[in-house]
Amino acid sequence: MRSIAIGKTFAASALALAVSFGAHAVTDQDLLNDHKSIDSVVTYGMGYQGQRYSPMKTLNTKNVKYLQPAWAFSFGGEKQRGQESQPLIKDGVMYVTGSYSRMWAVDARTGEELWQYDARLPDGIMPCCDVINRGAAIYGDKVYFGTLDAKLVALNKDTGKVVWIKKVADYQEGYAITAAPIVVNGKLITGVSGGEFGIVGKVEAYDANTGDLLWTRPTVEGHMGYVYKDGKKIENGISGGEAGKTWPGDMWKTGGAATWLGGTYDPETDTLFFGTGNPAPWNSHLRPGDNLYSASRVAIDPNDGSIKWHFQTTPNDGWDYDGVNELISFDLKEKGKTIKAAATADRNGFFYVLNREDGSFIRGFPFVDTISWATGLDPKTGRPILKEGGRPGNPADLDGEKGETVVAFPAFLGGKNWMPMAYSPDTELFYVPSNEWSMDIWNEPVSYKKGAAYLGAGFTIKPANDDFIGVLRAMDPKTGKEVWRQNNPAPLWGGVMTTAGGLVFTGTPEGFLKAFDAKTGEELWKFNTGSGVVGTPVTWEMDGEQFVSVASGWGGAVPLWGGEVAKVVKDFNQGGTVWTFKLPKDRVAAK
Repeated sequence: MRSIAIGKTFAASALALAVSFGAHAVTDQDLLNDHKSIDSVVTYGMGYQGQRYSPMKTLNTKNVKYLQPAWAFSFGGEKQRGQESQPLIKDGVMYVTGSYSRMWAVDARTGEELWQYDARLPDGIMPCCDVINRGAAIYGDKVYFGTLDAKLVALNKDTGKVVWIKKVADYQEGYAITAAPIVVNGKLITGVSGGEFGIVGKVEAYDANTGDLLWTRPTVEGHMGYVYKDGKKIENGISGGEAGKTWPGDMWKTGGAATWLGGTYDPETDTLFFGTGNPAPWNSHLRPGDNLYSASRVAIDPNDGSIKWHFQTTPNDGWDYDGVNELISFDLKEKGKTIKAAATADRNGFFYVLNREDGSFIRGFPFVDTISWATGLDPKTGRPILKEGGRPGNPADLDGEKGETVVAFPAFLGGKNWMPMAYSPDTELFYVPSNEWSMDIWNEPVSYKKGAAYLGAGFTIKPANDDFIGVLRAMDPKTGKEVWRQNNPAPLWGGVMTTAGGLVFTGTPEGFLKAFDAKTGEELWKFNTGSGVVGTPVTWEMDGEQFVSVASGWGGAVPLWGGEVAKVVKDFNQGGTVWTFKLPKDRVAAK
């Protein structure tokens, strides 16, 4: 048995359930309305915009203390490691991915397995930051996810049988896929991982039904984009217009800028938003210039992959401050106007509010306690004002193998890393999982070799405080003020969800799923899942009850790259379980 049912369950055989939900295809309208839905979760982000906000009020600040376990499903086997997935739920079935490129369909009422799919991974895969997978996409009668050997897999959502598999890139060059893809108007759209190996980042769209490649858009300046029609490859313009404008020599050919966290979508402007990772190599003295489009948010036309606009958060990045973090669409109401805005909390420690129609800078401000590499942002452009001596030194200046070491805040794992924040239109606040840490970082000589690490830097990460590293923050995008915070001893590495019931949910490496008051930050409920929570919670309604689910399983980048921080988490247990909780009907009106 993989599942443990807790308390009363609603029995349904796998066969009967398969018959009942097999007729219900996921439509474009389902995806467009996911942010309003209460009986399903069919997008990564609980809506195209990525707000991770549920309009449900059944579970609220008064009765959340009665939230109780309903069932737990084990991923089983010895393949544990980090479980960073966000579940999807449709017609009483949960679809969840796990480490080592695996996926399950689970009866959402009982926790019983309906089917399992394991990708056949080759030897020699090179994921930089654990063998994780963050989630799936669902459309029509199929469910999709990416694999660690850089493939897209389409499965029949009712049976788990393979419909098609497409190679997106060559894993032997360092490519992988860890993010959830996104479906827009029948196009399955994905990014790629691999920035530490000198790959070239890209965003690609595939026909969700057939798997045929429709367009490709490189995210390093100088590479040609293409559209594919009737089997023909048609040029669609060079990213940035030409090669070498912001890169020296041929370094754009191995420029990095991986799109490893996937994207969000704004239906109002018909725009995809993808973030891009670090430029390659890390040693910034080897590549003077802004190095577009690395460390940027890029707005892409989903119809042909054309770039509409970009905003670069860390030009000529020398600290591995990837710009991949999610760009969340929201309506900014101030001075009697409503602005179509978007916000992101960057690895570099700054929070940015942009106009999502044209990418123009509205405001930016720190969301962490200490930033050492810049003194602030230009109030008109948002470009960072670099601090003298804040960049690690050039090895050539010392005529040796190592440049001058600097202490940098935040560490390269970022003020916020991959873990998604949430936005509540009720409180008009963003809930940001963040970390307070520093690093000693230095540069070294390096040259590109296919499939080899392409860093040219060394580092040691250290906690910034004695008693906490993680901080869950409520940030006001209008004022830049921190409204409340909750400190956590270990780094936060899981996503956040908020609800119309006035709640904020997130997990901790210590194993707890927690609920907080969205207005005050008061901790209202917690449950220990038995392993660190680095997944992202979701909520939905079924049979008149509100459910909350989260994947539990410690891992990710921190224990692999965390330096002295890894000592804080060295005794945490790995795992692989989806925990599902519910508020019983008789507790809905509880005080």
